[in-house]
Amino acid sequence: MVRLYTDELNIGYGDHLIVKDLSVQIPDKQITTIIGSNGCGKSTLLKAITRIISHQSGNVLLDGENISKGNTKELAKKMAILPQTPESAGGLTVGELVSYGRFPHQKGMGRLSKKDYDIINWALEVTGTSDFKYRQVDALSGGQRQRVWIAMALAQETDIIFLDEPTTYLDMAHQLEVLELLQKLNAEQGRTIVMVLHDLNQAARFADYIVALKEGEIVKAGTCEEVITSEVLKKVFQIDAAIGRDPRTNKPMCITYNLLKGEDQHEKMDDSIYSAVGAIS
Repeated sequence: MVRLYTDELNIGYGDHLIVKDLSVQIPDKQITTIIGSNGCGKSTLLKAITRIISHQSGNVLLDGENISKGNTKELAKKMAILPQTPESAGGLTVGELVSYGRFPHQKGMGRLSKKDYDIINWALEVTGTSDFKYRQVDALSGGQRQRVWIAMALAQETDIIFLDEPTTYLDMAHQLEVLELLQKLNAEQGRTIVMVLHDLNQAARFADYIVALKEGEIVKAGTCEEVITSEVLKKVFQIDAAIGRDPRTNKPMCITYNLLKGEDQHEKMDDSIYSAVGAIS
């Protein structure tokens, strides 16, 4: 089943197109991961789908309706987004920050109802952040803060959650903690998860569906088996990758890689490709 998809979407700034004629379907109640080098349009695509930025042409449709024509508050009841660098929550307690997720559902004077408080407490419990409820967000570790932001998205009570590089700046243990939480939310609650990741092996391990972008266009979209291949990674990242199997999940994984040389290498590799290669090392 597909509730959300784009149709010939073009996104850019002025005359410069970043995303070009992009048509993609987001599988419902699955985890979709978007991969690609820096500057390829991953974050731009997420922002356009969630209406943070406008698109130049094409359509984004949710439940058969064009999101550009819908009510903002009603849209916020269907999809939530956790940006790459959430705005500072200086001075706020964890409970206060998570309560902001209830904004789309508030009426009248905007006071929180018993139902609002029940959902806030549920979101804190599910993300394992109940013990932090009265602590300042700024006093938490990176992994704890990320779980609190996810709790706020859950309190928004949406079926679809977008996350732009949710593991950025986290150490390996906290990265795994966040990704396992998202996997649990998908498995137990049927939440549709759409996220941007740089680490290819994390993408393969946790995603049901992967979209590989290059220069604003889809190189390949499909299952991990279809996307995490030497051929696709060669086109997307300009690397010669050796693909093996994760001994715990049996999913494909990038064991090692070399930069392409000779005829396979562009005359000049830009900074975005160097960044992408570094991200999977």
